[in-house]
Amino acid sequence: MDGFTGSLEDSMSGASVSDVNDRLSSLELRVQQQEDELTVMKAALADVLRRLTASEDSVSSAARKQNVGKGGAALREAYSMSCITNGGTSGRKRDSTSVTRKETVSSAAKSGADRKKEVSSQRSQMEEIQEREETPHPKDLSPSPSPHPSQNQQRPASSSDSSKGHAPPKRGPSVKRSSGMERSQSTTWETSEESRNKLVKAASTSKLLAKVVKNAERHKDPVVSQAKMSTREKNSLAEGNHIKMFMRGRPITMFIPSDVENYEDVRTELPSERLKLEWVYGYRGRECRANVYLLPTGEIVYFIASVVVLFNYEERTQRHYLGHTDCVKCLAIHPDKIRIATGQIAGVDKDGRALQPHVRVWDSVSLSTLQVIGVGTFERGVGSLAFSKADSGQHLSVIDDCNDHMLTVWDWQKKSKIAEIKTTNEVVLVVEFHPTDPNTIITCGKSHIFFWTWTGTSLARKQGIFGKYEKPKFVQCLAFLSTGDILTGDSGGVLLVWTRNSTETPTGKGPRAFQITRQVKGHEGSVFCLCEMRSGTLLTGGGKDRKIILWDHDLRPDRDIEVPDQYGTIRAVSEGKGDEFLVGTSRNFILRGTFNDGFTVEVQGHTDELWGLACHPSREMFLTCAQDRLVCLWNSTNHSLQWSRNLEEHGHCADFHPSGAVVAIGTHSGKWYVLDAETTDLVAIHTDGNEQLSVMRFSVDGGLLAVGSHDNFIYLYTVAEKGRKYSRYGKCTGHSSYITHLDWSPNNNFIMSNSGDYEILYWDVPNGCKLIRNRSECKDIDWATYTCVLGYHVFGVWPEGSDGTDINALIRSHNRKVIALADDFCKVHLFAYPCSTPKAPSHKYSAHSSHVTNVSFLYNDSHLISTGGKDTSIMQWRLVEKSSLSLTDSLLCNSTPRRMDTILTSPPAISATPIQEPITPPTPNGTQELASETPPPTELVPPTSELTPPHSEATPPPSDSTASLKDSLDPSDDTATPSDEGLPPLTPPL
Repeated sequence: MDGFTGSLEDSMSGASVSDVNDRLSSLELRVQQQEDELTVMKAALADVLRRLTASEDSVSSAARKQNVGKGGAALREAYSMSCITNGGTSGRKRDSTSVTRKETVSSAAKSGADRKKEVSSQRSQMEEIQEREETPHPKDLSPSPSPHPSQNQQRPASSSDSSKGHAPPKRGPSVKRSSGMERSQSTTWETSEESRNKLVKAASTSKLLAKVVKNAERHKDPVVSQAKMSTREKNSLAEGNHIKMFMRGRPITMFIPSDVENYEDVRTELPSERLKLEWVYGYRGRECRANVYLLPTGEIVYFIASVVVLFNYEERTQRHYLGHTDCVKCLAIHPDKIRIATGQIAGVDKDGRALQPHVRVWDSVSLSTLQVIGVGTFERGVGSLAFSKADSGQHLSVIDDCNDHMLTVWDWQKKSKIAEIKTTNEVVLVVEFHPTDPNTIITCGKSHIFFWTWTGTSLARKQGIFGKYEKPKFVQCLAFLSTGDILTGDSGGVLLVWTRNSTETPTGKGPRAFQITRQVKGHEGSVFCLCEMRSGTLLTGGGKDRKIILWDHDLRPDRDIEVPDQYGTIRAVSEGKGDEFLVGTSRNFILRGTFNDGFTVEVQGHTDELWGLACHPSREMFLTCAQDRLVCLWNSTNHSLQWSRNLEEHGHCADFHPSGAVVAIGTHSGKWYVLDAETTDLVAIHTDGNEQLSVMRFSVDGGLLAVGSHDNFIYLYTVAEKGRKYSRYGKCTGHSSYITHLDWSPNNNFIMSNSGDYEILYWDVPNGCKLIRNRSECKDIDWATYTCVLGYHVFGVWPEGSDGTDINALIRSHNRKVIALADDFCKVHLFAYPCSTPKAPSHKYSAHSSHVTNVSFLYNDSHLISTGGKDTSIMQWRLVEKSSLSLTDSLLCNSTPRRMDTILTSPPAISATPIQEPITPPTPNGTQELASETPPPTELVPPTSELTPPHSEATPPPSDSTASLKDSLDPSDDTATPSDEGLPPLTPPL
């Protein structure tokens, strides 16, 4: 690694800033596309209405000539044709996942002559049908349109589907894009409602209407008031024995099981179970610095995703601060060692609204938020921050990661910004207050070190001059010596001592200059971090040489130790207990070590995007695999790593054999491995295609293995010797896009699968893996697992306006009570099972800061495991019954209005009493959702504790994981989704 490359790797902000810019650019593009599509669809809608008017005239004239029966047949045919024209799904063959703009424009811009020809053609076809049908057949009256609005709404979908037949349109791989097309098409259905009602009135007689009403009562189709229906609800109404929903304009048909007598009676309520975050696996060291510290409580504080973790390595316990809404980027400890400030980057919620970067100051004892600073001030994210030291931490300095790298100084207790100034366009890595001079602030970064004099609301800068010393590409870190001098470490491995120029007298017009008085060669490669010890000695951590060196008071090297290569390079060093020190590394390890005894691993995790997850079938263990080529088996009981192994390929999916003896792991190249679950020995290697494998699934008895690939095929293998021998059995061919999910039936005879173009297909395995053409035959099949994201029992989990890729994974619990879901908006959801009504309510939970890629229940349903994508985190959630949750709340809420956890703890004595009624159930992250008419609490008394500072505005008392409701930017992390707006707020039983 040359100096420049190493320095670039050491700079922290590049990747995250690039990700944010990409996300913003993508959102702007989506908005533009939606605006263009709306314009085009309005033109197409006007064309459709003109055609409907012509059809109405034709039907009216035909109705006057024919008797009642013949009029019904003509009406039915005209109605079907108008629906085909309006819906646009049966008359168009699409080769891609959505209608292109060119196709829409061309359909909207047809000439007047073309329209006349189409209307004339429609009229002639209807007259032919009327002449051919002298008497109406009894079965023709059954699907006749009803004047009821909701039944009229069902008819277009049915007509469109029947004209399509059983051959779905050919579609290529799904590409995530805006949902504007879906909304536009749905709007077209709604707008033409008035025209369809006119058709019904034009050709209806009292006799016909009587027959239709009688027939409708016999079939009991669901009737929903259109005034209370959303677009998506109208598009997913039950039609006879099936339900149809639309995804990006494509109809998805799901057949209602026979045991559902009346779909109108189906309801989906909130599940009684809740989730409580129990453990977080992983650490963010790869792109951050100086983010591992030891607190007086004996806990190590660090962060990953949007969670700040307080880990007691002696007691093996964790507490979590969950106030942030996106990636935490930096961390600073107050001089009292109790209060902590953490800064986050900018984000975007599921509705495209910006989540603004900010700093949260919170209490590490009670985990309560003290202040939220900088909302609306910071642009991209908080790059670094520091408390003042000379005035007991009254002020906070913050560097914004924007282009100008703005430096701001805050009186954080008053939430007031005192001073602000542009630093430089170059990367700024560190900001620090001088420990003895309250008016001096130092910043350093790429090719610079600045000394700032802060006076009132102004900041004056003086640049550090390197003079005869080589100017480094990066000044990486700084520390303060007992003499008041400043020590910097740079990308050249050099330590420089900066001393204030005593000959220069301050005039008040600018800062006093610092000059270099000493240079010491410290490391090969960069000096990445500095740590001043209590004894006055100094620790430095090197990048390239991976060494930690202890320096005496005269800056002479005393002792050193090298971090083993498998842990990566050093990113953070801090003082531990006694002679111990803590080290954070670039491969996301936190090590505890001494110069005599070496290192002990305390925290570890993945270093790249994480997708593969499989729970052991009979033990409380789970396996993860990621794009870092690492496969890890975790023990969920003691939260430790059982073993890890490197693969040659990027792991993407995995599944345990039912015996638990082996685990199959699919990779990005089409190759899949079978490993011994105890010894990690390689049992078998196979290859299916040359594209990514998206799902591995053993049958219930372990006799078959299904492998879903991005080449649109499902490969089947017979399995023998408890998963140690595999033979190709067959291949399921029929999907028109890549396989996303699949499940087995309990008897191993059938497979249900989903694909990237929203197909739901069923396969008869004993009969040569044949595709079952009549999907209604499969409506009563039971499924041993339920991971498919499309199907009658789970379609209610889809949010309105979804583009089809918003849900990454779904799993039903083994006791069949709940469904856990991983979405693209950093949330984990918990639904009741079955979930067969549109916009079903759910509990939702925040902890991840990237798309949640997978979820899985342990074999006994005691815990849920979720994995993050870019945040590389693994979250372990405990399932808590509502009864026990409410009991805990009722016991604790009598003495405090705080946002309580599900764990009963012994908090410090407090004098606050509940102010607002009713008290709603707390969320696992400590927030509560208040009823819309209930104002938030206006005043809370902070807990009295020797460790807790007395001057906080409003601080809820201790809990294991909490964020203040008053200060939270996210309304709630455990709320019902918007579909249950009309439901009363949940209240705990008395």
